[in-house]
Amino acid sequence: MRSLSDIFDEYDFLDGDDRYRLLIELGRTLEAMPDALKTDATLVRGCSASVWVYPVPQDDGRLHFLADSNAAITKGIVALVLAAVQDRPAAEVAAMDVAAALAPFDLTRQLSSNRTQGVPNMIALVQDTARRLTAG
Repeated sequence: MRSLSDIFDEYDFLDGDDRYRLLIELGRTLEAMPDALKTDATLVRGCSASVWVYPVPQDDGRLHFLADSNAAITKGIVALVLAAVQDRPAAEVAAMDVAAALAPFDLTRQLSSNRTQGVPNMIALVQDTARRLTAG
């Protein structure tokens, strides 16, 4: 997965339609999530599209996530959120200001509120998972 700063460098250079295409392409790069993991327990609440996020804690304390969405642009937004946290130590993810890391993308200005309304819930799910793992 590309770093968030690399993605932003490209995103910042593009205009509206090309930004949509970039998000769709990012969504296509997500690691495949088995359908068996797409359950009510992994469903992110508050998203206009269906979004599933499944944490896969690694033996070395890093967090890896599998995720998917049934909408292409939303899947790209999920990929953007994961680019901020993927394969980082759980303690780092728990302490991170993910919203601030995503702020340069100004998603609420670039996309409809329907497409971005679930972002805080995705961030909360990722960070709650990280906090649970660091607590023990």
